[in-house]
Amino acid sequence: MQRAQWLRASVLGANDGLVSVASLMIGVGAASSTSKAMLVSGLAGLVAGACSMAIGEFVSVYAQYDIEKTLIERGEANDVEENKEPLANPLLAAGASALAFLVGGLLPLLAGAFIKSWGARLGVVSGVSSLGLVVFGAVGALLGGAKPYKGALRVLIGGWLAMLITYGILKVFSVLFHININSSG
Repeated sequence: MQRAQWLRASVLGANDGLVSVASLMIGVGAASSTSKAMLVSGLAGLVAGACSMAIGEFVSVYAQYDIEKTLIERGEANDVEENKEPLANPLLAAGASALAFLVGGLLPLLAGAFIKSWGARLGVVSGVSSLGLVVFGAVGALLGGAKPYKGALRVLIGGWLAMLITYGILKVFSVLFHININSSG
């Protein structure tokens, strides 16, 4: 059961990385036609997101660790003592979360990194991200005991919404404020 939880958390972390980085790249693509702007935004999202996931997971698991340890010391943790499951390691959880985010985030980043044409780059990032969302959704559903196609569809639609909303908001922003990010300034 604990292994399944780690696997599911890894799939969810990878999904978060994929959606975050793809949405950033597509959003910046709404305000810029340069591959450099999309690549830099994707790389920044990859690093910032992995750090955020690691720190968040560390804090969360460490808080849970502190609670469980205190309950054990007070003799108030009958369930913990009966199950005798080891307490989670906050550093391991943080590393796993960051790694999962990095793996997912690398999909759209690498997909769009070497494509010069703006339209093709947006299409490839969207296509590769969609494929990744389907796979992560199906695997997450399987690990959770649900039907794979339902999980895949849910994650795919959620990811599409995130990318579409990010693109739309940044497109409106760039039109309203006459912003076009380019390589010269």
